[in-house]
Amino acid sequence: MSGLHSFAFTDINAFHTALQNGQTTCVEAVLFYTNAIAEHAHLNAFLEVYADEALARAQQLDEAAANGVLTGPLHGVVVGLKDVIAYKGHTLTASSKMLGQFESVYHATATQKLLDAGAIIIGRQNCDEFAMGSSNENSAFGPVRNAADTERVSGGSSGGSAVAVQANLCMISLGSDTGGSVRQPADFCGVVGIKPSYGRVSRYGLIAYASSFDQIGIFSKTVADAALVLEVIAGPDAYDSTVSQQPVQPYSQAVASAVANTTSDSQSNPKTYKLAYFKEALHHPSLDPAIQTQTLAYIAKLEAAGHTVDPISFGLLDYVVPTYYVLTTAEASSNLSRYDGVRFGHRTNKTSIDLTEMYKASRSEGFGPEVKRRILLGTFVLSEGFYDAYFTKAQQVRQLLKQQTDTIFSQYDAILSPTVPAPAFKIGEKSDDPIEMFLADIYTVYPNLVGIPAISIPLFTHPNGMPFGLQLMTRSFDEMTLLQLSAQLMELKP
Repeated sequence: MSGLHSFAFTDINAFHTALQNGQTTCVEAVLFYTNAIAEHAHLNAFLEVYADEALARAQQLDEAAANGVLTGPLHGVVVGLKDVIAYKGHTLTASSKMLGQFESVYHATATQKLLDAGAIIIGRQNCDEFAMGSSNENSAFGPVRNAADTERVSGGSSGGSAVAVQANLCMISLGSDTGGSVRQPADFCGVVGIKPSYGRVSRYGLIAYASSFDQIGIFSKTVADAALVLEVIAGPDAYDSTVSQQPVQPYSQAVASAVANTTSDSQSNPKTYKLAYFKEALHHPSLDPAIQTQTLAYIAKLEAAGHTVDPISFGLLDYVVPTYYVLTTAEASSNLSRYDGVRFGHRTNKTSIDLTEMYKASRSEGFGPEVKRRILLGTFVLSEGFYDAYFTKAQQVRQLLKQQTDTIFSQYDAILSPTVPAPAFKIGEKSDDPIEMFLADIYTVYPNLVGIPAISIPLFTHPNGMPFGLQLMTRSFDEMTLLQLSAQLMELKP
């Protein structure tokens, strides 16, 4: 067996090979990660660690695989769950005081599929309250710190999930992505983060923020691992009427082939793609100059490798953030109305007040400032006299975006863009300017508005030493192309 301190595998496949060769065990994996989480407690990535339970499951998996046969495609893989994904019998709070010590009474479908595939769930990960935020500073339990520079944010809202993979506190994390909440923290932390197409993964058991935008996503160190986990958790689900009935393709096998063709010395040439990027995105005034320079240099490298990369005009770019915030806050206002101290959530201790005052006090005490801000904005855009001016208009823009996206994908295999306009910023740097914080989502909200899959792959290092990535997008339900292309581009890393 390898020692605890030398427990390090490049990907799930390497871990499984070591398991089958008797070089390590699931128990050793759990011990390594629980020790690592304790050593890195200052990062605040985990709200709760299921150490004893994970160890017991690891022992069962080791016994089941004593003959060298693994119990499933994720046998022994140590996974963390963002605190918005239900795990039966475990606390689920959305990192909010509103839910207190609420305990989930059922598994999210994604959680169940992980367990069925042999995964070990090691803990519950910190996030922005009710998944609302771009920095993980909005958690009721304090900010998550970036492992590359603990004075900087992790990104949000799935910051704890990103940092857990970044700092090697688990192999895989599941997060949720409503407007970039997987891809943006993945970018800030230098890991892979994928948001599948809307409806590719069941939302059953995911605490809702904006139901027509939310999607469970994956953090990993490699594209191959993301492909394997997506293959496990994707697919139809009787509990979610919005999930797609399209069959799940063999993503992991396709990614392995793409990597083999890219790195092979044989005569077989890697597949080339026709790619587009938005001129307005790479020449936007908010884009950090170093990100622009390195992204354009990488585009030249892609062209040298045989890919076609065309600049195209996308005049709607400046409309995506306001459209996103009008629609998501409207949906949040509706979804979070159930947390009223009667049906769900915190109830005030104040006495001698009527029902209306009880509702007001309970919600005021239970929700944090950012959640309140978004509920108020959503209630406003849905109110009489403003509904048509804001909500209806935003729905019309969303339809225009969808039509323009379909036109682009009739001519191109994928769209590439920066994931974020700037690398991870200092904790507290943007806390007093919600508009500037909202604008940080300028590149990531577009795929959620139109329902297409998107991924952030870690390719670059900023002059300040922080990582940043490249975002790739493909047509709806074409995760196969997205993952194959991502794996290929990772081999062309600068």
